[in-house]
Amino acid sequence: MRDDFGFELATESIPLPSQGKVYPTGSPLHACETVDIRSMTAREEDILTSKALIKKGTVITELIKSCLINKSIDVDSMLAGDRNSVMISLRITGYGQKYDADIVCAACNNKVTVSFDLAALGIKRLNIEPIKEGENLFAFDLPVTKQKVKFKFMTGADEADLLQEAERRRKIVGMGSSDSLVTGRLQRCVVQVGEITDKGKISSFVRAMPAGDSRALRKYMDENEPGIDMNASCECPQCAEQQEVTMPLGVSFFWPDA
Repeated sequence: MRDDFGFELATESIPLPSQGKVYPTGSPLHACETVDIRSMTAREEDILTSKALIKKGTVITELIKSCLINKSIDVDSMLAGDRNSVMISLRITGYGQKYDADIVCAACNNKVTVSFDLAALGIKRLNIEPIKEGENLFAFDLPVTKQKVKFKFMTGADEADLLQEAERRRKIVGMGSSDSLVTGRLQRCVVQVGEITDKGKISSFVRAMPAGDSRALRKYMDENEPGIDMNASCECPQCAEQQEVTMPLGVSFFWPDA
């Protein structure tokens, strides 16, 4: 590009909210605080419009793979928060830092357009230590049942699996896409209860978990999960309700309105 056309693609080092603490020694992300990407090109726009990838639900994964400088990185095993950091940086380098998204008002169901400044989003770095260095595994004591659980933070593969299951349930039994997301998330994140590691038994425990335990665990996970702070305050122009909203991510995130 430089020799023939006088330009070369920009590259950038972006922060990993996990600081690489959860990746094993053999991973190229182990103990890495940043990862290098190149800016999006027309090739990445082809990826974003691929009907096959959209149907498979792998568009974002393929986009990140295409733009990472280090091709040995396993994008599916990256923490969701690390992937979000990459996605937001790619969006900024490709289309700028302003992002307008439609949000439904929780009070009156009116559609509200919220403008996000992507460059101003805060980074939530990992502030708790894993049980073992280089392992995505953390501990928490449940307040009601007094059980000690070990959990992991969601990866890209976990997120994709959870969304696919929600879609299957919607098609089969007509349930909303948000149904069972609480238990679905915990069933993927909780890997040990006491001395029990059997997935079937853990799933049963999660479904029967007292609400106090479930709430406490999810609160602890939400407060400590590394990632990008995508919350913003807005006022509904129809009912004047002030509320905190979360910036939506998806394929449309990469197609700003003209």
